[in-house]
Amino acid sequence: MDFKGYLQNDVLDFWLRRAIDEEEGGIFTCLDRKGEVYGTEKSVWFQGRALYTFSKAYNVIDKNDKYLRAAKKIYDFLPKCTDSDGRMFFTVTRLGEPIQKRRYYFSETFAAIGCAEYYRATGNAEALARAERYFEVARSCFEDPSRNTPKYYTRAKALSPVMIMLSTARTMAACSPEPVKYEAFAKSCLNEILHGGYISDEVSAMLESVSSDGEFVNTPSGRTVNPGHSLEAAWFIMVEGLLGNNSEALSAAKKIIDMTMPLGLDRKHGGIIAFTDALGKPATALEWDMKLWWPQNEAIIANRMAYEIFGEEKYREQYESLLDYAFANFADREHGEWYGYLHYDNTPSSELKGNIFKGPFHLPRMLMLLQLTDKGRMLDFFR
Repeated sequence: MDFKGYLQNDVLDFWLRRAIDEEEGGIFTCLDRKGEVYGTEKSVWFQGRALYTFSKAYNVIDKNDKYLRAAKKIYDFLPKCTDSDGRMFFTVTRLGEPIQKRRYYFSETFAAIGCAEYYRATGNAEALARAERYFEVARSCFEDPSRNTPKYYTRAKALSPVMIMLSTARTMAACSPEPVKYEAFAKSCLNEILHGGYISDEVSAMLESVSSDGEFVNTPSGRTVNPGHSLEAAWFIMVEGLLGNNSEALSAAKKIIDMTMPLGLDRKHGGIIAFTDALGKPATALEWDMKLWWPQNEAIIANRMAYEIFGEEKYREQYESLLDYAFANFADREHGEWYGYLHYDNTPSSELKGNIFKGPFHLPRMLMLLQLTDKGRMLDFFR
């Protein structure tokens, strides 16, 4: 498949046509099937994520000035998304006025990777300084949970924060003139994922949360498996294994894929479901059997990467099957981009192409990585 052509013509151009706010700056993500804006509030997650995507495309795919112009529009808007305490908002108005501010620090991690890639694209020293500031805010929240009002008053820890911090540190290390401090932090995150109890032999699954001591908790939330997260974590771990010559990490990533695919794969209709219960009990998330776009992206990456590393045919077969499924059911051949949400039988639950949580990130990241992998340059994406 021509991943580069699809990335540029069907995905990035879809967002460039109408999503960039040429007057006020930033990017809209509430786009309908044809790419028309149906809501002007702006996702702060996607200011950082889109900045990353357009900058990364410029850096590794095509030195196209329109990618850099879009990135600059978003980069210039970021200060409006940042509160006086250094924390970021979750949503803002078109003008950048705050609407919502949430307890978690994912907005900061996405702003960090966006600014880091923009620095690499432009050499703008202020962009590097911003990336470092956003990263330090996120790291301080990650290392000192008392800075955040807890969502649940239980002794538990979650997979998603450590995953995101690992990925953020990897991008910072690749873009920073001083990668050593980010490498050390990435190693600590990797160690937590490998040894923190999330990879559970007891239930043969990668768990979304465990007790603060790393033990399996036999409750609905403790049994929850998010196959998309698990497979995304697997390829994050494989990257660390390759870059650090870490055989333990590579073995763990292989194990996660082999645990997760039977749990997440819908053998009747194809694709990866949203949630499941590690012990086969009823999943509590109402959307548990839906097919969301991003778990397909992460499953495709994980299986392709596993095939490149381990050479086992099952990973090639899973990769090709998932790729065929995703393009047959999510891709909109008429208007470009992907639908975000399908029912269990693969009919679209909505024709929207973007909302507060869906924008140009998971899909273009997958396409960029597959393009480089096809060219024998997989690890160039992370260096």
